[in-house]
Amino acid sequence: MAHHSRPGVGHTPTLQSSAAVAGQKRPYDSSISHSSDRNGAASQKRPTPRHHAPNALNGRPTGELPRLTASRIEYADGSVTRATPSEYSQRQAFAATPTSTVDPLLSLSHPAYGLPRQLVANFAALGIKAIYPWQKQCLLGPGLLQGEKNLVYSAPTGGGKSLVADVLMLKRVLQDRDAKALLVLPYVALVQEKVRWLRNIVSGISRDELGPRPPENQPRLWARRADKDTVRVVGFFGGSKVRATWADFDIAVCTIEKANSLVNAAIEDCSVSTLQAVVLDECHMIDDGYRGYLLELMATKLLCLGQPVQIIAMSATLTNIDLLKNWLHGHSYETHYRPVPIEEHLVHNGNAYPAGTTASLLKAVAHLDTRSQFSEPGVQPVRTIKPSAHREFKDPVMNAVVALANETVRAGYGVLVFSSSRAGCESDAVLISRVLPTFAEADPAIQEKRLDLLGDLRSLATGLDVKLEQTIPVGVAFHRKSAGLTTEERELVANAYDQGVLKVCVATCSLAAGINLPARRVILHNARMGRDLVGPAMLRQMRGRAGRKGKDEVGETYLCCRQTDLEDVVDLMHADIPQLESCLISDQRRIRRALLEIIAIRLATSRESLDDYVSRTMLAHSADPDSIQENVEASLADLQKMEFITVGDDDSFEATLLGKAIVASSLDPEDGIFIHNELKQALQAFVMDGEIHVLYNFTPVHDLGGVSVNWRVFWHEMQQLDESGFRVMGFLGLRPATVNQMLHGGTLKERTPEEKGIARRYHRFYLALQLRDLCNETPIHRVAQKYDMPRGSVQSLAQTCQGFAAGMIKFCQTMGWGAMAAALDHFSDRLKAGARSDLLALAKITFVKSRTARIFWDNGFKTVASVANADPKELLPILMQARPSKVRLAERDEQKVMDKLLAKAKIIADSANRLWQIEMQRDLDEE
Repeated sequence: MAHHSRPGVGHTPTLQSSAAVAGQKRPYDSSISHSSDRNGAASQKRPTPRHHAPNALNGRPTGELPRLTASRIEYADGSVTRATPSEYSQRQAFAATPTSTVDPLLSLSHPAYGLPRQLVANFAALGIKAIYPWQKQCLLGPGLLQGEKNLVYSAPTGGGKSLVADVLMLKRVLQDRDAKALLVLPYVALVQEKVRWLRNIVSGISRDELGPRPPENQPRLWARRADKDTVRVVGFFGGSKVRATWADFDIAVCTIEKANSLVNAAIEDCSVSTLQAVVLDECHMIDDGYRGYLLELMATKLLCLGQPVQIIAMSATLTNIDLLKNWLHGHSYETHYRPVPIEEHLVHNGNAYPAGTTASLLKAVAHLDTRSQFSEPGVQPVRTIKPSAHREFKDPVMNAVVALANETVRAGYGVLVFSSSRAGCESDAVLISRVLPTFAEADPAIQEKRLDLLGDLRSLATGLDVKLEQTIPVGVAFHRKSAGLTTEERELVANAYDQGVLKVCVATCSLAAGINLPARRVILHNARMGRDLVGPAMLRQMRGRAGRKGKDEVGETYLCCRQTDLEDVVDLMHADIPQLESCLISDQRRIRRALLEIIAIRLATSRESLDDYVSRTMLAHSADPDSIQENVEASLADLQKMEFITVGDDDSFEATLLGKAIVASSLDPEDGIFIHNELKQALQAFVMDGEIHVLYNFTPVHDLGGVSVNWRVFWHEMQQLDESGFRVMGFLGLRPATVNQMLHGGTLKERTPEEKGIARRYHRFYLALQLRDLCNETPIHRVAQKYDMPRGSVQSLAQTCQGFAAGMIKFCQTMGWGAMAAALDHFSDRLKAGARSDLLALAKITFVKSRTARIFWDNGFKTVASVANADPKELLPILMQARPSKVRLAERDEQKVMDKLLAKAKIIADSANRLWQIEMQRDLDEE
């Protein structure tokens, strides 16, 4: 293997020195002995160590991958070190930023904010001891702290925008024992992260301090709760085990769909009167036609209520903020403040150009011609990445990505690399890992933490991913949302990166909006998501991850692009973020759903109230009135034709039973028709001597998770069906001959609605086969292998189907189909547990799911009471059996594993105790 004459592994750090990104970084000079050559580069003094991978025998690294050398990076003057401090130095830019000693209003303890002392202390414990001047100005806007005014505001990613919403929301919740708030986020990962954050924020706050209790003869919601004097934060999202109950939370952190469903239910049963605040985070998604339009539906309903509900909308990528301000009748605020400034670069053909301003970027690109000598000073590259002799790095974009990541890590900082595909994530992670310091060179404390991470990943039911096993020992991992890794794997990787155990995280661009993982340097391995260029808003989200508050003085972004993309990338970087606009009539089905919802929950029962609702939409502030009216009339006619609503002689509106069922189950009207027909057919001939027919009804009808049918697998599984399964196929109109035809290259016709319905049934049946395996305790990774799907996709499918199943149960309950609802409910519990019926009780215990529950059962722990009465040490042998990996570990590592399992056993015993007490109380109540 060829190597450079000046190995990149010995470069002097070129990033500004400051505290490590996370944890304690080992001083660079102690890890590599070097001397400087005439250009300031360091030359290696010892042989390149071998890369280590984990050893199955003792959990320690062994083996090797061929080592590579990252390319040398030089500044314009030929040096590899920065001669002078960055012009973006935080000390220079923010030396005049006032503190709370200069401006008392920058302290959250100031009486102007009226926050409880415990809440202020909790913020301080989490590192928020003072607020920024812009946050002060925003919070003190007219009527905001009093809840009298709505708020729309925009601040850069990392600028502290969430704190403003948290303060306003908590003010509303803490001012009244019954007050409730909704915080709406677009992604499940963000919901889970926010729940953990808010629970820490409200920890220890007693509602006894917040005012007198209501009179005993006027019991209110809190009086029915055992934890009435605490602030309860609950997360609601598709596939979560929590069933949305308005009375059981004070702050609900929800995905968009769950929030809309909660508001519908609360308006219908009149419990919405306790709602005091709604936070719409990432509100720029309101013009996302696929799901963001639900934000507009929900917010418009709140505007129609005859009660004050403070709406707080925020985003890092808002352009026409005045539209939202006018729509919500609120106060608006914009800031471009960022505590950690960002240096931005465009990397092309091995040269990095400053992209600090649009003008300089365009000027630079105008001269990016291979024949140009870059004669103008303004277009000189600030850095040059030398070509590589390694064939793996012949592509200049790949070479730049690896060299820039290597430089960041060797200076002791963290780096995020955004790749365009799942396969690209793995490839980038492996190549970067081959140029970094080896496991043996890492600080002993970091070595132990990386081994612990490998152990935690290996102990998961899915086992350890082979490529993560290669890359984690040198501090590199990939994080693929939903597709490749399971939720548990992604959480472990994200936490390890956040703590500095991992230095490089390679992700698809969905991570930029899906989780909060900042870095000193962000590298974009081109600006594409698959084949398509990312949009300006997504690009800003990715670049906004650069810079860690309190740990970095500056953030850096490097967008690496190839010649064929250069013009498009420049246009992208130059492009303004698109103006927000309503998408209710961009697809008529959306306005149709909006009208059906408000009629079903009786928010609009007359033409006057319906017109009032339409006039309060964002659509009414941005579209032609005649066009709106035309769409409303057409949608009302369609809803009548579909038999979802009836219209009286006096122009009164009422939802039919079917219309109410569709709204209760959160279905779109068109999907509701399909589901209604499917369930009606099932009621006439429901196959109860097997599982497939029930599970078929759990599979989504619209969002099928991007899962394509593997017809070879379909054919094989069809051959294994029993008589019950073949009867289900017959009732659904699925023909073995068609499956055989597809196996040999045929195609399903989807030209007519009937043909589309048949194609959808084949797809749903294929998904039902996977659910059948999951319900029968087949581990996720086995199902993934069997159906040739990523493990994360199988898990995501199961979670999506759990949420859809809840909707189907509500549909049947509303229609009065109680027996069908009961059957679906039972199998919904099995799907959540990933287990057969006999394990459902055990599967409610924390950490006891599927395979683990079966091992408990086989060892005599067949009831919750038996687990609750066991000593945690009695559970250790069972948890040892449940470990998926039977590797032999060194004595010290074995003891660490035993300590972790004992801690897990205690949590299991405590959880079983709580469940047992609930069961005993229920038995007493029934007596």
